[in-house]
Amino acid sequence: MKIIFDLRRVGLGDNGGSSTIINSANMLSELKNKVYIIDGGKNRHTWEKLKVPHFIVSKDAQIPDADAIIATGYKSVRETVSAPERCGIKFHWMRGWETWQMNEDEISKKILSAPTIKLVNGIGLQKKLEEHNCPSILVRPGYDIESYFSMDIRSGNSPVVLGGLYNSNRGNQIKRTSWIFETIFKIKSKRKDVQLWMFGTHKNPNLLGVDKYFYKPSLEDKNFIYNGINIWIAPTGLEGLHMPPAEAMLTECPVIGTNSKMNGMIDYLIHMKTGIVTKNDLRSFIKETEKFVDMRDLQEELGKKARKQILKLGSRKDNMKKLVKVLRGYLK
Repeated sequence: MKIIFDLRRVGLGDNGGSSTIINSANMLSELKNKVYIIDGGKNRHTWEKLKVPHFIVSKDAQIPDADAIIATGYKSVRETVSAPERCGIKFHWMRGWETWQMNEDEISKKILSAPTIKLVNGIGLQKKLEEHNCPSILVRPGYDIESYFSMDIRSGNSPVVLGGLYNSNRGNQIKRTSWIFETIFKIKSKRKDVQLWMFGTHKNPNLLGVDKYFYKPSLEDKNFIYNGINIWIAPTGLEGLHMPPAEAMLTECPVIGTNSKMNGMIDYLIHMKTGIVTKNDLRSFIKETEKFVDMRDLQEELGKKARKQILKLGSRKDNMKKLVKVLRGYLK
């Protein structure tokens, strides 16, 4: 197949969304599909190497012919819809409920009503679309199963290491990084045998309460980091499919999150089966995290079950094969 990922007015940068598109495009190419990225500017993503053609386009004549063209963000939908028919069937791979781009009324009018076939990357997002009577097809990006594994170095002794993702906007209701800090401050005020490790894209945040910080870790580094953590704490409130907790789970690191309907973890975080799910408020999150810190046997049990759950959701290769099957199903 010939497939276009439309990044116009969205772009590629150092973030999880761009990483997903690049890894998906690379895998589709490995599966012998012809894949193109069309964009309005340079590729500014430095985490992974893009192995497919990247075109900076300013007019339709510069867009290659294809069987399918896929909008990758809300701002690219208008461009995808207006693309020439020779660019193929028009899809939108929704990977978040982007209320940071527009309010829900605008999403309904401009995005859900757009003449694209909706793909979603997680169950929470699919349910959200159902509330708006908008059908969708679930296509997850898949996981780097071969890159994340248990190294059998996770210590059952002191200190207990909590881990989390650092987002520079501490008040951000998407990642809710501020909840991580409030949780660790509360726990550390009562005991000295707890540490916090974080990683992120901010070069040197010098964060109070953070015992180790890792800047833009590689896949190999992240695997080592996850293996050094006893509990990954993920208070995220708004995601399509939240990747770091799933990566941690592949290393048998248990995860604690909330029951926010759009936390991006409904696909894999199941209370007392693959992790801990708290009420969607800070007080409950702190309380349950405090309790879980001392439950070493439960941490180990849930960690092992957590990895099995992620494996069930499939590798990147498995899920990109599914994407191709879905796209082919709409060809005339």
